[in-house]
Amino acid sequence: MSTAASRLPGPVWLGIETGATHTTVLSVRGENEVIDRFDLGPANIRLATSAELIHLFESIRDRLTIAPSAIGGGFAGLRNEDDRRRVVNLVQGIWPDTPFLATDDLETALEAAGDWPDDAEARVLLLSGTGSCAYGRNSEGRVVKVGGRGHILGDQGSASDIALQALRAVVYQHDVNGRFPALGEAILQALLLNHPDDLIPWTQEAEKQEIARLAITVFTEAGRGDDLATQLVHDAAQKLADMAARCTHHLVHADAKVQYILAGSTLLKQPRFSGEVSSLLSIHRPQSSIRPLDRESVWGAVALARSRAPLLQTGQSLRPRGAAPLTSDVEVVALASLAKSPTEQRNPASMHLDTMPLSEAVRLMIRESEASCAAVLEVAEDLEWLVEQTVRAFKAGRRLYYVGAGTSGRLGVLDASECPPTFRVPPDQVQGIMAGGRRAIWSAVEGAEDNSAAGADAVRYRGVRRGDVVLGIAASGRTPFVWGALHEARRLGAVTAMLCFNPALEVAPKHAPDRILRVNTGPEVLTGSTRLKAGTATKVVLNTLTTLAMVHTGKVVSNLMVDLNASNVKLKDRAVRLVREITGCEAAAALAMLETAGWRVKEAVRLVQGSSHRSPEQP
Repeated sequence: MSTAASRLPGPVWLGIETGATHTTVLSVRGENEVIDRFDLGPANIRLATSAELIHLFESIRDRLTIAPSAIGGGFAGLRNEDDRRRVVNLVQGIWPDTPFLATDDLETALEAAGDWPDDAEARVLLLSGTGSCAYGRNSEGRVVKVGGRGHILGDQGSASDIALQALRAVVYQHDVNGRFPALGEAILQALLLNHPDDLIPWTQEAEKQEIARLAITVFTEAGRGDDLATQLVHDAAQKLADMAARCTHHLVHADAKVQYILAGSTLLKQPRFSGEVSSLLSIHRPQSSIRPLDRESVWGAVALARSRAPLLQTGQSLRPRGAAPLTSDVEVVALASLAKSPTEQRNPASMHLDTMPLSEAVRLMIRESEASCAAVLEVAEDLEWLVEQTVRAFKAGRRLYYVGAGTSGRLGVLDASECPPTFRVPPDQVQGIMAGGRRAIWSAVEGAEDNSAAGADAVRYRGVRRGDVVLGIAASGRTPFVWGALHEARRLGAVTAMLCFNPALEVAPKHAPDRILRVNTGPEVLTGSTRLKAGTATKVVLNTLTTLAMVHTGKVVSNLMVDLNASNVKLKDRAVRLVREITGCEAAAALAMLETAGWRVKEAVRLVQGSSHRSPEQP
C-alpha cells in the first residue's frame, strides 16, 4: 500500500463484484475519482469454498492503494441470508473494522443504473451475456427474477443459448437437406475444425465460455445476411423480450410505467440486436423507457458502500429490498443447550483410544453401539406417536420425508431408498431430503447445513403438503437447514418432528415442531463423530418407523414382506419361498402363480388359495 496515497484526504469506497468469468474491483474516492480498478479470477458464492474466497479477498486487500472506508459487494450465487452471513464472516477476517454490505451481483447492476425516473413504478434489468436473466424491483421493494439458471436449463437469449441453438440448427439442416449450411461452415472455420462430426467431441469438451463465444460468429453471419443466423438472432431477441415481459408482469399492473436497463456484453456489444430487443419491449410496454447500462455494474457496489456506510455498524450486511427476513439457527435453538449436547463432549471410556490395545478398542466400540440402541427405548412413546402419524399419512395417500445434513441426511436417504424394493411402494412415498443435494450424499458440500433458506426451499419444491410427515434429523439439534425445512413444513400444514441426540435441546416455542425425540446416546467414542452412536441410533429409529408403518398399512403378513419388488434373481427366489411359506404349495405352483401375477406376492398367494378351493371338475 502506498504511504503517500494513504495520507490523501476523503473516504474511499470499495466495490467488489464477482461473477462466473471474473471478479471486478473498483476503489473510488468521493463521487468519481478512481483510485484502483482491476480484475481477478471468477468466484461464485455457491461454488467457491471458504478458502478460495478468503484467498480472493486477501488478493484484493493486497492490491489496494488505500484502505477502504466502507465496502459494497455484489456476489454471483448469493441468494439468501445464510449466504450473506457466510460472506460477511469471511470479509470481517480481512477488513475487521470496515463497514461491509453484501448483496448479489444483480442488485449492484440495478444500483449502477442510478436514480429511478420519477414516473417509473418498476425497474427491470435485462441481462444477456454468457448467461441471461431478467431481474426487477418495483417501487414497493418487491424483487422478481426470471431465468438465470445456466446454459442447460435456461439462459434464454444469452450468448450460450444463441451458440447452442446455432450448433443444433446447422447439424439438423445437414441431416435433413444433405448440405451443410453457410453458418455451419463459418462455425467450423471459427473453431478450426474440418468436418461436422468434429463438432461432437468439441461440444463434449468445451467450457460454457468457449461455446458462448460462437455467438459472435452467429451475429457476424447475420450481419452478412445469412438467413439462418438472422433467424437465430431474432429468436434470441424474442426470448429476451418475453423474459423481461414475464418479470414485469409479476411486478406491476399492465399500465404501469417501467424502466428497462439493458446489460451484459451480448446486448451492449451488439447494437442491432439490442435495438431489436428494445423494439419488442416497446411493443409490450409502449409507455416505458429503455436504456443501456452505461457504466460497469461494479459502480453499483461502490454506490451501496457510499450511500449506506454511515448507517452501518461494522460487519452489517445488506438484505436486498423486498426480501423477507429469514429465521437463523440462533433464534430457533438456544445456544446454551448446544453447549450441553453429549454429542460435543468427550467420552471418559475412550480417553486413551489412540493407545488402547486393539482387542479392547473393538469391544469398547461394540459396547457403546449397544448402549446407543438401548437409549432409543427412552423415546419409545414418541416413536409410537410418530409411527401412528405416518400410518395415518400413508392411508391418506400422503408421504414421509426425512430431512438432514451429513450422516443424518444420508441415513434418511438410505432408509427412503430401501422402501420401494422392500415394500413395493412408489419412490415418492418415503423421501430423503439432503442438505447440499445429490452431491452431498457422497461428498461434503461446504456450508450446506448452515443454509436455513435452502431447507425451506427444499421442502417447498419437493412438494410437501398438508398431511405429510416431515422428520428432521440433527445430532446436536442445531442444523439450520433442518430447522428451515421444519419451519416451512409447519407453515404448509405437515406433521413435523425432530430427532436429535441432545437431551438438553431447548427450542423457541414458536418454532417447535409437533414432537421432539431427544435420544441420549451420550458422548461418542470419537468425540463429535456422530456417524457412530448417534448414527446407529438414527438407523434404529428410521428402521422402526418405516417398518412398522408398512406393517400397519398391509405390507406385511405375519413377519413376511409380502409386497417386496422381485426385481432380481435373489428376490424372485425369496418371492417363491414366501408364497410357499404362506400357502404350503409346491415350488412349481408358486413360480407359475407369481409369473401370472407379475411377481406380486400377495396376488400370487390369492391365486394359489383360490385354486386350492376349486373342485376337481372345475376348470
